[in-house]
Amino acid sequence: MLTVLAPEMGGCRVLGRVWGGWRRGPGVRAAPTASSFGTEARHQQQRRGSSKRSGPLDDQPFSGLLRPENLSREELVDVLRAAVVDQKGPLVTLNKPQGLPVTGKPGELTLLSVLPELSQSLGLRDRELQVVRASGKETSGLVLLSSCPQTASRLQKFFTHSQRARRPTVTYCAVTDGIPATSEGTIQAALKLEHIDGVNLVVPVKSPSRKDILEGVKRTLSYFRVVATGSGCALVQLQPLTAFPSQLQAHMALQLCPLLGDHTHSARVATVLGQRFLLPAESTRPQRQVLDEALLSRLHLTPSQAAQLPLHLHLHCLYLPGTRPRDPPIKLLAPLPSYFSRTLHCLGLHYQ
Repeated sequence: MLTVLAPEMGGCRVLGRVWGGWRRGPGVRAAPTASSFGTEARHQQQRRGSSKRSGPLDDQPFSGLLRPENLSREELVDVLRAAVVDQKGPLVTLNKPQGLPVTGKPGELTLLSVLPELSQSLGLRDRELQVVRASGKETSGLVLLSSCPQTASRLQKFFTHSQRARRPTVTYCAVTDGIPATSEGTIQAALKLEHIDGVNLVVPVKSPSRKDILEGVKRTLSYFRVVATGSGCALVQLQPLTAFPSQLQAHMALQLCPLLGDHTHSARVATVLGQRFLLPAESTRPQRQVLDEALLSRLHLTPSQAAQLPLHLHLHCLYLPGTRPRDPPIKLLAPLPSYFSRTLHCLGLHYQ
């Protein structure tokens, strides 16, 4: 059982009520939504209380995307503060917009780089936030932060132990181009990172040897479940049981159903006479995802707009340990981004 710690007088003390304060399941309140991250960040605070949303067939289909290069540090802090889902004790949960990197090179604007300012903005004074759980730049969704190092350490151990026991602690929502052959199942693949033409690519490895494993090849595992289908696409829940860069994108490409907006792995899936097949990953260079005319029509997108389609992969649910040993896990939820909801509307996919 995880002992929960909360800050007190600059240190940490045991406080089970921190977990009890988190709302469960559908009761988790939604984060305030910025209508257009990056392009309208200067109007962020004026818009926070507004309920105005862009329509499902807006002329700007990808509203809500973050453009860090267009923001100042102060504007990014405003965006992140508006993205807070909940704050209890030492823990802060954000609904991270797609396009925001967690880490980066010195001088780059990232989540990590503005944590000192965000901590101050949230009234944490000298207790600086640190990242406990987060997804990558191209993925939207939940980020778990803690202002207490002991709490962060214990939660990270909880996630590590859960992974070793093959217990899922996160659930992603994704939209795929194509429908998986089965409604649910597991995906197992050995993956490696390979530097090809100046780009780091995730490449599957068939029947890895012991030497391959020692040299960095990792056996990976994910669960998937199809929630809804329509227009040749699927709304899928994904639960990674191992951790590897771009694991979920690589896994769905291996199922011949690349994620919508995956401009790296989708090129590995080719179609001839209506039949899909995999191209060799080592010789297939990343390129912008190409969607057929029927799908473009359903999405109300031009080919040039489709080339800018964001990755439809959202960390929707995060499980934390219950207050007591026998308590069920606490479920935290993050609302879908506006462009993701627009896609579901266009495709007639319904998520409950």
